[in-house]
Amino acid sequence: MREPAFWYRPPSLLSRLLAPLGAIYGAVTTRRMARDGAFAGLPVLCVGNYHVGGAGKTPATIALVKLLREMGEKPFVVSRGYGGSQQGPVRVDQAEHTAADVGDEPLMMASSVSVIVSRDRVAGAALARAQGASVVLLDDGFQNPALVKDVSLIVIDASRGVGNGGMFPAGPLRAPLEPQIARTDALIVIGAGNAASEIEAAVAKRAAPVLRARLVPDQASVDRLRDQRLLAFAGIGDPPRFFATLRACGVDVAEERTFADHHPFTPEEIERLVSDAAAKSLTLVTTEKDMARIRSDARLKGHADRFATFAVTLDFDDAAMLRNFVAERLAKARAR
Repeated sequence: MREPAFWYRPPSLLSRLLAPLGAIYGAVTTRRMARDGAFAGLPVLCVGNYHVGGAGKTPATIALVKLLREMGEKPFVVSRGYGGSQQGPVRVDQAEHTAADVGDEPLMMASSVSVIVSRDRVAGAALARAQGASVVLLDDGFQNPALVKDVSLIVIDASRGVGNGGMFPAGPLRAPLEPQIARTDALIVIGAGNAASEIEAAVAKRAAPVLRARLVPDQASVDRLRDQRLLAFAGIGDPPRFFATLRACGVDVAEERTFADHHPFTPEEIERLVSDAAAKSLTLVTTEKDMARIRSDARLKGHADRFATFAVTLDFDDAAMLRNFVAERLAKARAR
């Protein structure tokens, strides 16, 4: 879906009119979060957020995969597979599956980690365990009570925070902040800004760690785009952040095209992008997530070589603090 602009503006008449619906939605989610879950039989680390839309969960998940491997673990990612048709549980195979099958994020992550897609997260964790996982990274699912979570790491964007603070559809929150913060074991704040400062203080008050991190562009990606004028396009949760990251690297973004998160590109849309870029001598650039959808679609993959992919990784300001926190929580989970 495309995020309504009013979510990230001061409370408006529209948000106030939608507030009663938001209160119902938030109450239902809060009650749901309080339900008992099933034990997976191995540690479960959940990477989630307080709101719908993009916050940086996928880069955070990939960074945690790298950390866990350095610690000698064998992590598997378990994902609902948003946007895909597979019910699962199924292990993602990039040679067999498309984004329409398993979702763009699982397909993208499967290039670097074992990913299980399952609408039933308990069944997904069971398959991961059967295939040799030592720890499950639950991609999203913070508000889903099906699995007992040993650690819930919440990702938030420092410049956007939780927008107008309203609950869906009046704002982006999935539930009131108080019960969500109460279940937060660590907060990962990405980027610069103070939009999340009150939440940071509330999490720190609970003696939970607040970890600062930043998206770092892949240098090879930056080098490929030097001295070129770009037409940048993205169908992710926060396209403006993608465009801002490009410009922060000193590259020339001449035009921007924004699509809804997980947008299923049509051949006509891709051909229009190619035509518009060619007419103005612009280089097309997009995100890894968008490219996963394009490359896996038989109708579109013939155009894939016309696009540059801009890759980023997530770097933590205090990697040792994160490592110690994760090690402590894994030890507690295994002593249970």
